[in-house]
This record gives sequence, structure tokens and C-alpha cells, in this order.
Amino acid sequence: MKMNNTIAKNLLSTLVIFSTLVINFSAQASEKSKNHTSKHSSKQKINFGPGDHYQHEMDINISDYKKIDDISKQASDLPKPLNRNRPEKVIINLKAVEVISKIAPNILYHYWTFNNTVPGPFLRVREDDTVELSLHNDKSSSHSHVIDLHAVTGPGGGKAVTEVEPGDTKTFSFKATTPGLYVYHCAAGNPATHIANGMYGMILVEPKQGLSKVDHEFYIMQGELYTKGRIGKKGFQKFNSRKMLDERPEYIVFNGRTGALVGEGQLNAKVGEKIRLFIGNAGVAKISSFHVIGEIFDRVFPEASLSSPLQNVQTTLIPAGGATVVEFQVDYPGNYVLVDHALARSDRGAWGILNVTGSKNDSLYIGETEKNMSHEKDRHSGH
Repeated sequence: MKMNNTIAKNLLSTLVIFSTLVINFSAQASEKSKNHTSKHSSKQKINFGPGDHYQHEMDINISDYKKIDDISKQASDLPKPLNRNRPEKVIINLKAVEVISKIAPNILYHYWTFNNTVPGPFLRVREDDTVELSLHNDKSSSHSHVIDLHAVTGPGGGKAVTEVEPGDTKTFSFKATTPGLYVYHCAAGNPATHIANGMYGMILVEPKQGLSKVDHEFYIMQGELYTKGRIGKKGFQKFNSRKMLDERPEYIVFNGRTGALVGEGQLNAKVGEKIRLFIGNAGVAKISSFHVIGEIFDRVFPEASLSSPLQNVQTTLIPAGGATVVEFQVDYPGNYVLVDHALARSDRGAWGILNVTGSKNDSLYIGETEKNMSHEKDRHSGH
């Protein structure tokens, strides 16, 4: 009888402990859920992560958000070289803004941005500069946002001290200790979601001696868009978390949308000029095989390490969350196509144009196109 009482007491004690653990766990889960909510979430869980159900679908009213006619950052829109021989304190202000813009004609998307463009601003500082960065989250945002700069040494690259709710601002400082070209991105909640929706850019930490002189510098970032509708589906497209988890982007683009580096957005240069491309890959899943059709890179700084360039490179790899710097001189006029040489991706949007004007050099390149041959036949026949 005593033994039965002892067993009963031990069992009761175990049940009390188990019940307490369940209550505590439920309270923690509830608190965690509060930190991952959104005014647009019917399930009250937007920022998902490992173990969640990946049912991230936002039912938004697009009239609640600012409309941007062109989401793309112009490739030529970046600060000039710093040309100074001493460190300084640099003040940077960024704004997290969620907007509605076009992936392609008649295809709208709810982009999350830094300063209303994809990619965000190109940031340029010098080795040993002290950087004071303020991040403001627009009051219309559906999520909290943060910034993680790969150039920062410290917890989360800034994430640990910059999480801002809609309408708030946070500021932190860091020292730019190591020269190179670095990606920055939002890392709130599930970072892949925030990056895939457009929250990325690059920061250049110039070495003390600066970079060599070139005639043109351009800013290019490859990114992926995971839309609910298949590629080309018209109308407003929701973000699809299942496709992101499966690494199946519908669009792979340069500078935020299809056609961003074509037409008015194309890169322009003249024969004999030297070009420097700052190229980043936001990911979130694919490695980029960057190539310019009809050119050979004179120098490549692999993975954006500015210390030991390679010479005479045809195609260079850029990992997700990485960058590279390529330099080359243009020697012949014409259109040069920028691609990810996983060429099926050009049909998803990953291509652009470098237009070179100037005199031809027949000793370098000569031949007749079908168009030119047809024109010559017409001229000789009197048509």
C-alpha cells in the first residue's frame, strides 16, 4: 500500500511538472507569435522560419501603398570615387519602404525596398571611416525591418540593434575596417522573404589608396522574385513562399525588374573607355555566372576581394549574398549583352545591354551581318 501511494505521489509530481512546462512553452510561443505578426495577417504569422508551415500569403490593399512607376535602380546612379586620404565620419540615412511597382508591363508586385528602389542605394565609404547609419521604417510598412551589412563586424552585421517597427527609427555606428564590396540586406523575421521581396543593396569600402581610375562605373545586382502566378501572368502577383522554399523563382532579374538594363536603362560607353562593374547577387537561392557577351574581363576581383585580381576572365561566379568587381576596356562599337550565363535565366529577365559607340577597328573585328549584306545587294542592284 505504501508503495502504491509513493508511485501515485511521483506520478502526480511528474504531471504537475509537465503541465508547468506546457504552460511556459505555450506562453513563450504566444510571445514569439506576437513578435511575428502583421496587420495584414489573417493567421497572425507572417515572418515564418524553420518549423513553420510556410503559408505566407498577404492579402493587401494595393491602394494602401505608395506607387512607384519604375522600381529599378539606374546602373549609373552611384557616388563618385571618394578621392580623400584620411578617414571621416560618414552619415547614412536609409528608409525601409514597401511599395507597389511593375516586375514587367502589366505585372504588379508588392516590393519591399530601401529608399524606394531595387537594389537600394549604393553606399560608398573609405577604409577606417566611422559610419553612423540610421534606418527609418515607413509608417505604412506591413512588417518590421532591419539592416545587415556584410561590411560590419558585430552581431548580425547591424541586425541586432536596428530592428524597427513601422514609423520608428534606429541608429547605430560601425567602423569600416576592411576594404571590399559588400552586400547589405534586411534580415528581419525570415531574412530570405525580405531579401526576395527587394530589400538589398551594396556598400563599397574603398581601400586607403583608392581604386584605379576608370571612365565609367556601374552598379548591378541580380535578384529573384517568387510570384504566385507563373512567369508572364498579368495583374497583381502575390509573393509565394512555397516557391522560395523550393528555390523556384519565376523571375531572375538585374536591378529589380525585367528590362531594367535595356533601353533607357542600358549602360553606355565609348570605344577606348575603361569600365568598372560593381556586381552583387542578392540570391536568395541561385549562384550567378556573370558574363558580358563579346567581351573579356581585363581584371576580376573574385568575390569582391580587392587585393588580388585575376586577369583575362570570361565568366565569373557570384555566390548568393556575394559580390564581384570586373574591369575591362571597350574596343569596338555595338551592343554587348550582360547575362547570367546559366542562359535559361535570360528568359526569366537576367540580361541587359552595354551600348558602345565610336569608330570600328577592322583589324580587331570584321564581317558582314545578314542585314548589311542585304543592304549592299539592294545598293548594287539600284533598289
